[in-house]
Amino acid sequence: MPITVTDINPTPGADTILTDDALAFVEKLQRNFAATRDELLTKRATDREAAARTGRLDFLPETADVRDGDWTVAETPEALRDRRVEMTGPATPAKMAINALNSGAKVWLADLEDASTPSWPGVVDAEYNLYRAARGDLSFTSDAGKIYSLRTDAPLATVVMRPRGWHLPERHVLVDGKPTVGALVDFGLHFFHNAQALLESGSGPYYYLPKTESYLEARLWNDVFSFAEDELGIPHGTIRATMLIETIPAAFQMEEILYELREHASGLNAGRWDYLFSIIKYFRTSGEKFVLPDRSDVSMTAPFMRAYTEQLVKVCHARGAHAMGGMAAFIPNRREPEVTAAAFDKVREDKLREARDGFDGSWVAHPDLVPICREVFDDVLGDEPNQVAKKRDDVTVAPDDLLDFQSAGGSVTEAGVRLNLYVAVAYIAVWLSGNGAVAIHNLMEDAATAEISRSQVWQQLHNNVALADTGEKVTIDLVSRLLEEETERLRGEVDGALFDEYYVPAADLVRRLVTDDEFTDFLTLPAYEMVP
Repeated sequence: MPITVTDINPTPGADTILTDDALAFVEKLQRNFAATRDELLTKRATDREAAARTGRLDFLPETADVRDGDWTVAETPEALRDRRVEMTGPATPAKMAINALNSGAKVWLADLEDASTPSWPGVVDAEYNLYRAARGDLSFTSDAGKIYSLRTDAPLATVVMRPRGWHLPERHVLVDGKPTVGALVDFGLHFFHNAQALLESGSGPYYYLPKTESYLEARLWNDVFSFAEDELGIPHGTIRATMLIETIPAAFQMEEILYELREHASGLNAGRWDYLFSIIKYFRTSGEKFVLPDRSDVSMTAPFMRAYTEQLVKVCHARGAHAMGGMAAFIPNRREPEVTAAAFDKVREDKLREARDGFDGSWVAHPDLVPICREVFDDVLGDEPNQVAKKRDDVTVAPDDLLDFQSAGGSVTEAGVRLNLYVAVAYIAVWLSGNGAVAIHNLMEDAATAEISRSQVWQQLHNNVALADTGEKVTIDLVSRLLEEETERLRGEVDGALFDEYYVPAADLVRRLVTDDEFTDFLTLPAYEMVP
């Protein structure tokens, strides 16, 4: 049975994106690589079970020769040499894509993953926006008649597209009647349509790769890239990928991941919230010593987080790759100038720490943060485009350093549980409505925030944790009461019709996610079944 699409015309631009040739290319990717992907997802579960039993992870003895070897990644293409400020955000709607490209950032992380709801119209619209951006003709006219277009007075941000993680399916594209791999659909459509156009414009097909848990998954991506280049006659090594180190097992395999991708690699990124989510998920049944405090108490200066970020910089620069810092998620509010000023100071402090540690650039979630990040990195970099030449031979990280979660300090409080439940419901509700980038309390939140929120509550509940401020144990009764109260608070903050349509089912999903005996690996899997 050939490839089929359940809705061939979900949105304007679909006829441009969902061509027979493009879908045939996606079908080849699915047939060649889906089985390996399935095997690797099974391996994730067995690896986690082993780590949970022992409460340990370690650097892999079987890959010691890679860590000890003398190798570097491929030379960085000109378009990616300077990445001091990267703007992140969804590629749909077109207005957000245009604002990101015009933001003054060096790079735009065009996100089809955590900041996007994978509704079929949304996926196709994102691909269409990236198609037009690659050709310089992306524009949008609002209902009020305001025209948004790509600026011509300054360089646009270089596009680095983030496809969905290996775990997510695409149920609207079927091969042999079965859903395809979302990551292969996202990558395949983008690469097929844009690789040559991007090369002709002086850029290239560049990607951020999320949620990876092992060097074998990086090897799979490298095989996908090589196959795609051969199929379309694109020179080998044209594709460049930055891997997000946002899972705890990947933190123990940074060099191996770069090695597997070395002909296509451009760097690693420190994905903060997903990294904490992964720690909770991996060690959720390993006892109370693995219970993290309220997420607001876990700063990037906690020793185990410092070990993770400093190891990332050391590994990247030793291998000739870029080390990219984490997200500044604050959204400025002109009605609260004092709050905004204080937040800007914190952003500046955070970016200064990263720049001094050797990071080559960092992420921001709002255009108003671009100048702050750029100013900090300008001061540290001077005339150099990056700090790859700055080796961190002073850094020595042992497995215990990465696993010293008690070093975070802090505590578990009722306020923290309430915040987690509020954020999880608020985010999932908006995600279900079709928007994956959500403003909550002056922060731009994405799926990673909801993941750590609901996983913390699950871990606290299933480890019988006592709250530091009230002494009460985290029980199903307590969680149910707090969830009901926080949901009612949201009822008073949103439109009644929206509340009934999205917030009620979101609260039901959160209740199931945090109280079920079995842990759901990704909330986006059951949530995806609720998206039209």
